[in-house]
Amino acid sequence: MSRLHEVRMKVRHELEVPPALRRFGSGWISGVLGLVLGIGGLLLVISMLAPGILTLPESEPLRTNHWYRVGLHVLLLISFGLSALSLGLRKDRTLGTCGVAVTVLASVIGGSQTTAIIAGRAPMFLGLDFFVLRILFTGFLFIPLERIFSHRGEQPVFREEWREDLFYFLVSSLLVQVLTFLTFLPAKTILAFAPLTSVRAWVGTLPLVIQFIAIMFLTDFVQYWVHRAFHRIPWLWKFHAVHHSAQSMDWMAGARMHFLEILALRCTTVIPMFVLGFSPGVMNTYIFVVYLYSTFVHANLSWRFPLVEKLLVTPRFHHWHHGIEREAIDVNFAIHFPLFDRLFGTYHLPKDKWPSGYGLEGHPVPLGYLEQFKYPFKGEIKKDE
Repeated sequence: MSRLHEVRMKVRHELEVPPALRRFGSGWISGVLGLVLGIGGLLLVISMLAPGILTLPESEPLRTNHWYRVGLHVLLLISFGLSALSLGLRKDRTLGTCGVAVTVLASVIGGSQTTAIIAGRAPMFLGLDFFVLRILFTGFLFIPLERIFSHRGEQPVFREEWREDLFYFLVSSLLVQVLTFLTFLPAKTILAFAPLTSVRAWVGTLPLVIQFIAIMFLTDFVQYWVHRAFHRIPWLWKFHAVHHSAQSMDWMAGARMHFLEILALRCTTVIPMFVLGFSPGVMNTYIFVVYLYSTFVHANLSWRFPLVEKLLVTPRFHHWHHGIEREAIDVNFAIHFPLFDRLFGTYHLPKDKWPSGYGLEGHPVPLGYLEQFKYPFKGEIKKDE
């Protein structure tokens, strides 16, 4: 165990090295990419050993597609190649060695030709494949944008508290079945008592574009007030403080949210779009767009969009919601449309100005997922923290 801890600390140290040791040609970039792709490939291979337990049922058409295995094979080859390149370029061979090791381990297990050793679909499952695909897709989409168009150029990819936020990604992905069931439970309960057959039939016949716009406005109106309640009601603030404890804003920061707040927010926003009968395709599109949009507004991006930010929430708008300044307390609750903040007196967007920092005054929320999970249940928490 001590040897494993030593290796883990060496990897962490290498990931967080100063800028001078991360420059192009140092083998750091290839080492990081090789290790990340190797770990991703290994986890996908492990998920294929017990697909009924470690994968989403919705991903089965993807997994059974021939090109999925071809893609996994290419992923492992690229990981091995990049890790080998890092070994040749970098003096410290930690990243390269670990990248080669996880790639070889994935291949030994079975690689892209892995077959299930546990057959059948279990009643309860974990979204391990969902976690890997989610991280790879979102990371490879936003990290290059943040490197090229960063608001805080000095902020590294592996910035302070990156491990906490990565773990939030892991938990919400693994527990996707539980979250989905509990999220839809209130809406399904409402429909059981009030079917709203005629209303649902009418909404379902609306043009898809109209349905999508309606969902965006309805859910944002609900989210505005739920979000505002989490700021104004002391016992709810205890949970929301976890989200606001992030001291850095980037593509991972939005994942930091207390499990019970995730349930509250999703349950209340699902009610209007599910109960009113919007088509499943539109709802799925909305969920995908909102996921990307939430990542976007938390991202470390300098994009201003002077005209667009009058109509849509932008990174600068939402960064002010997370600002550490006194003027940033209880402002900018909208998720999509600043119109609601303008209407209800919580709009704040100083011209050509960004927050000086992020987080809570005094940074009272502890580090670590478990400690942050327990934090709302510990004593009194001041609203202005």
